[in-house]
Amino acid sequence: MLQKKDILAGVPSVATEKWSSPQFYLGIVFTLIIAAAGTAAAYLPVLDRIGAMLTSILLAVLYRNFFGYPENIRTGIQFSAQKILRFAIILYGFKLNIDVVLRQGGLLLLHDTLTIIIAISMTVLFGKLFKGEKMLSLLLGVGTGVCGAAAIAAVSPIVKADDEDTAIGAGIIALMGTIFAIGYALLRPFLPITPIQFGVWSGISLHEIAHVAAAAAPAGSNALAMGLLAKLGRVFLLIPLSLILSLWMRRKDSNGSAKSAPFPWFLVGFLATSVIGTYFHIPKNILSDMSNVVGPFLLAAAMVGLGLNVHLSHLRSRALRPVLAMFVASVILSVFSYLTLWF
Repeated sequence: MLQKKDILAGVPSVATEKWSSPQFYLGIVFTLIIAAAGTAAAYLPVLDRIGAMLTSILLAVLYRNFFGYPENIRTGIQFSAQKILRFAIILYGFKLNIDVVLRQGGLLLLHDTLTIIIAISMTVLFGKLFKGEKMLSLLLGVGTGVCGAAAIAAVSPIVKADDEDTAIGAGIIALMGTIFAIGYALLRPFLPITPIQFGVWSGISLHEIAHVAAAAAPAGSNALAMGLLAKLGRVFLLIPLSLILSLWMRRKDSNGSAKSAPFPWFLVGFLATSVIGTYFHIPKNILSDMSNVVGPFLLAAAMVGLGLNVHLSHLRSRALRPVLAMFVASVILSVFSYLTLWF
């Protein structure tokens, strides 16, 4: 009588079949091509305001809804959406200078911690009041509080968010952050604060690093430096926040099984690249390429993989209420963080 292991002996594993399949590599190339198109398109007028990642997501969503999901290359697309995503988050760690944050950003870390607490709690609270989807509200709260789409991408596998929620959340946070950055820049001449205070305000309340830079740069180099320092503190806090969410998911699981909420090992890589970029002597051009070119491009490719799961018909029913919750929470966060500048 044949045993199960005898039957399986002649069957190639799923992993082996995936890696040996041309469709697998075609799927990866497909996401890279759309990401390249999105990156190129982001240099065009208007699109240069929203960035390469959001442009890439939009192209992926349009492709999905006009041509359908390319099922024959699904394995490669999923690899981009999952594995390349984690690798991009690891490379994102090169942006974080731990030494600067710990030595110069002590008080700012307190502000950053308050930002994260307010952003997540307010977005989730208003999401509940507006009867929005809980998972999408949570992702938008994390993105608002920490570092935008990168934070959403980092916590999504931890909280078991599906690809559509992750893509929608990343797209919304990029667009909303752009709107707020433009609003900050328009308000600056009318606010009774110094350029440095404006930089700090931008860094502790705006959504992504690019948004902080866009808003603070017109106020001068000192404002930009303080804004980026404050923002890096929030990026640093992504590590403890992710660990807290991981523990929360383990406790929340009804079975109490560690396998149901695996440890986010890619955060170890994120911390490692942060340490390497901070304390090891790496040529600045290489460090800049890894953190500002390769990492963002791979993150855009991963977002393409996620964006291909988005149905435009779902956006109105799923995203409208969480977006409203996020907008209200962002306004509250902006006002609160502005008031803390005087203390």
